[in-house]
Amino acid sequence: MAVYTKILGTGHYVPERVVTNADLEKLMDTTDEWIQQRTGIQERRWIDKDTGASDLAKPAALKALEMAGLQAKDIDAIIFATLSPDYNFPGSGCLMTEHLGIPGTPALDIRNQCSGFVYGMQIADAWIRAGVYERVLFIGAEVHSTGLDVSTRGRDVSVIFGDGAGAVIFGKSESAEDGAILSTLVGADGAYAKDLMVEMPASRQIPRITKEGMDEGRHFPKMNGREVFKVAARKLPEAVVTALGKCGKTVADVDLFIPHQANLRISEAVQKALGLPDDRIYNNIMRYGNTTAASIPIALDECVRNGKLKRGQTLAVGAFGAGFTWGAAVIRF
Repeated sequence: MAVYTKILGTGHYVPERVVTNADLEKLMDTTDEWIQQRTGIQERRWIDKDTGASDLAKPAALKALEMAGLQAKDIDAIIFATLSPDYNFPGSGCLMTEHLGIPGTPALDIRNQCSGFVYGMQIADAWIRAGVYERVLFIGAEVHSTGLDVSTRGRDVSVIFGDGAGAVIFGKSESAEDGAILSTLVGADGAYAKDLMVEMPASRQIPRITKEGMDEGRHFPKMNGREVFKVAARKLPEAVVTALGKCGKTVADVDLFIPHQANLRISEAVQKALGLPDDRIYNNIMRYGNTTAASIPIALDECVRNGKLKRGQTLAVGAFGAGFTWGAAVIRF
């Protein structure tokens, strides 16, 4: 009997603190018009006290468990995607076993940045179909705000990112009609690594971080925005079309497309390339900014809870980010 993987439950959580573009105008030489014109972002959520990625992940995971009708003890494994872990090590996935009261549960941390959801879903799908685990909790969570240069020097990057967490529980399905991951596709190209990166601290440098490096801002994220836009606008549609082809579908079969929320202008370019009408794409970057590994699961949970995505519909997701990494998937929800 064929085994498939379906989504059992979703959840998300964002900090209460809302940071508007007007708030950023007080910190750096920027304007609401400039930010919206280039990114589409109006506001984002930032933490207001000492908070780690796993702290944001806990309420998101509990909401997903509630939707799925499960208890934490029912989870067989955890996949945690983040570029902003609570500590350099151990991984935030391990911390979740304590947060959820499930010691001994295996936890895998992955570092695929904005593509973390698609990479994590592919892993969960393989585990479940191979019979290794029956229920896998995926979490994407980020605390960007404490690692941003909130001065004029860092404005091109710091206005983009927000904090938040999204969770998805994957489980076994014995019929594709009952819900299934129909196809996944991921890729990477390290030739572009320096176009979107945080240089320090790094093991390739001795010492890993220096005062001089910090004075130069090398511990803050740097981005070649033009190159990111150019490659993302090409790679994302290609990945989505390829993923659709792998399961015998076309763009016409897609009921809803959720792109990674990197930049509204990128999403609009991808939408145009795919020929999707406005009612079949979902964007929430206006309210949350770019939450990296959390962006797709946050948007997914919103769509499930507001009725935009219903059981039996075909969902496509696509992501692109640092690495460069990219991925796409097709799901019968």
